[in-house]
Amino acid sequence: MHRPPAWRDVLLRVAVAVAIAVLLVVLVLPLIALVARLSPLALLRHLGDHDVVAALRLSIATTAIATVAVIVLGLPTAWLLSSVEFRGKAVLRALIELPLVLPPTVAGLGLLLAFGRAGLAGKVLHAAGIALPFTTLAVIVAQIFVATPFFVSAATAGLAAVDQGYLDAAAALRATPAYRFAHVMLPLALPSIVAGAIMSWARALGEFGATITFAGNLAGRTETMPLAVYTAMQTDLDAAVALAVLLVVFAFALLLGLRAAPWAVSIGGGRARRQRH
Repeated sequence: MHRPPAWRDVLLRVAVAVAIAVLLVVLVLPLIALVARLSPLALLRHLGDHDVVAALRLSIATTAIATVAVIVLGLPTAWLLSSVEFRGKAVLRALIELPLVLPPTVAGLGLLLAFGRAGLAGKVLHAAGIALPFTTLAVIVAQIFVATPFFVSAATAGLAAVDQGYLDAAAALRATPAYRFAHVMLPLALPSIVAGAIMSWARALGEFGATITFAGNLAGRTETMPLAVYTAMQTDLDAAVALAVLLVVFAFALLLGLRAAPWAVSIGGGRARRQRH
C-alpha cells in the first residue's frame, strides 16, 4: 500500500494545529478579555449594584416562565414531528426552526407588527384591554419566540430515537397512546428533552434584539441582563463588564453541566443498554 510522504503528515498536523489555535483565539480571547478587565473584588462590588440585581431578577423570572411555556407548547409539537407523517411536515419544521436564522431585530419587528396595538392580533388584544408591547409579558413572548426551536429540535430528535419495539410492546399490552407517550417515550427521551430545555433557557437568557425591539428597554420592567449590558456600556463600562461576565459564567456552567451531568450519563447509558438488549 502506498504511503504518503512523511512531510505531508507533518504539514497536515501543522495545518490542523494552526486552524485550532486561530479558532481558539477568536472564540476564547474575548472571554479572557472580559474576565481580566475587573478584579474579583470589583466584580463582586458591581454585581451588588441595584440595577444589576434588578436586571438579574427580571432575567431569571422571565426566562423561567418562558422555558416552562416552551416545554408545554413544544413537547406536543415535538411528538407530532417525531411520530406522525403528514403533508406539510417539512414546512412546519422549517417554520419552527426559522427563528434560528432570523436577525433578532426582524423577529422583534415581526412580534411588534403581530401583537402591537395596530397589529394583526394586537387589535383583538387591545380591544380586550391587553397591551403587550413594552411590558414584561412582551419580554417573555420574545424569549419564547427565539428559544422554542432549540427545545423542539432536541425533543424531536430524542423522541424519534426511542426504539419502536418498546412502543409496539406497550401497544400489544393495550396501553393507550397517552400512556405509551407518558410512560415509554417520555422517560426514554428525557435526556434530550432536558437538554433542549436547558439550551432554550440559555438562549432566552441571552436574548437581546427581539426584546429591545418588541419590549423596549425599561428599567425594572423590560431591562433584562443583555439589555442592561447595552445600557451600562454607555455610562459605566465596568458595570457592563460585570454583567457580561455573569452571563458568560451562566452560559458556561449550563453547557458544562449539560455535557457532564450525572443524570445524562445514567439515563442515556441505561437507555442504550436497554436498546441493545
